[in-house]
Amino acid sequence: MRVVTRGKLSPEHIIYFEELLGSKYVHTDKESLQACASDKTEDLHFLPDVIVRPRTIEEISSVLKFCNQNLIPVTPRGGGTGLSGGALPHFGGVVLSTERLNEIIEIDEKNLQIVTEPGVITEVLQSRVKELGLFYPPDPQSKGSCFIGGNIAENSGGPKAVKYGVVKDYVLNLQVVLPDGAVIWTGANVLKNATGYNLTQLIVGSEGTLGIVTKIVLKLIPYPRYDLLILAPFDSAEQACASISAIFMAGHIPSAIEFMDREAVAWTMKFIGSSDIMLDDKAQAYLLIEVDGNNMDVLTKDIEEIATIVAGYQSGDILFAESSVQKEKLWKIRRCIGEAIRAQTIYKDEDTVVPRAQLPLLLTGVKLIADKFGFKTICCGHAGDGNLHVSVIKGDLTLEQWNGQVKEGIREIFKLVKSLNGTISAEHGIGLMQKEYMDIMFDDTQMKLMRDIKKVFDPNNILNAGKIFDL
Repeated sequence: MRVVTRGKLSPEHIIYFEELLGSKYVHTDKESLQACASDKTEDLHFLPDVIVRPRTIEEISSVLKFCNQNLIPVTPRGGGTGLSGGALPHFGGVVLSTERLNEIIEIDEKNLQIVTEPGVITEVLQSRVKELGLFYPPDPQSKGSCFIGGNIAENSGGPKAVKYGVVKDYVLNLQVVLPDGAVIWTGANVLKNATGYNLTQLIVGSEGTLGIVTKIVLKLIPYPRYDLLILAPFDSAEQACASISAIFMAGHIPSAIEFMDREAVAWTMKFIGSSDIMLDDKAQAYLLIEVDGNNMDVLTKDIEEIATIVAGYQSGDILFAESSVQKEKLWKIRRCIGEAIRAQTIYKDEDTVVPRAQLPLLLTGVKLIADKFGFKTICCGHAGDGNLHVSVIKGDLTLEQWNGQVKEGIREIFKLVKSLNGTISAEHGIGLMQKEYMDIMFDDTQMKLMRDIKKVFDPNNILNAGKIFDL
């Protein structure tokens, strides 16, 4: 296999792109290159040589075919909201932006399906189908700016995953341009499909390493008419997480159960200038719990029973959100945690997931490991499905400590996750950040299978090379 190396493109390469796409959609100026050199991943920064913004499938096919023939690295990029470095051009070369593929092509109300291009913002798609009484549940924290195509690449989740599932549960069919320029559909627009290998689900979560998605067929469901929301404080994070299994064992399936430790709430309220939560001196963690459905009487009974259950786990006074405005304020605190941490410090965001009943053990273990290696953590996450985000705070740590003992500590956390039958990424992907830890989860045989799949799709290793693993 030929290995992609970083190198400046020749003037002839740039001329080809300008003739193909028009000079308006080919950028080599410093400002444009800087805009695509980073995303939301720590402080990583890699300049591409050129940015291309195609509009059609044919243009994308031509770009990839040309780059494949000339061994030019190509990095697909959507909204630039990634947290694992998956869309960063660390080999330089071409950044292929999907921002101009931003049309919702069709909403099929009879079959509860939508056909969309990858550059549509997730929240825009959700709002459009909501107008028709329909629901696309996956709602990542960055839903106001991330693209549907990026959600496909990372198999995104969000708070609603506990009841409704993640992106893979809604993808029926994908149009994909392969690294050599060939165009394929991966499946069929049907709910059941036992015809050959499941190429659709192979592409979902592949982080743009196998092909570039150009059309997406998604399943929709009816939009629930009502929702109720409570915020429960707990004397300990472990008790908060222990209460979650009890909720499910009692027969309840909330539409969201979000965990926030005290520091996460405090940092975020300071960042957004909010006083909507009175931090109790005893409260060390909070659960934001939502139920939704079409029968308000049933929902009221559910939320009251859930409140009774959590009260048995050292819960303090529970806040019942009484209006849509109050609900939005509480959700804003949860959704702004990552932004608040980024604004106040350098940090590493680890996206762990374990079976939900193991969350108390994971939380306890994370604290012990952090103490052992001398760093501070802030934790939040989609606790209803066992997904815990562990933010490791740099604070006063030296660069040597940050790149030494902190990485050792993170490896210990991931080993703990594996021992609890979990894995090292639930929804952020592997990208550049987590690939050094893949040996914790996979043996040589498993890694060879993944590398061989990459070679079948991309024998010249031009497409998002060096993400997930090295070849």
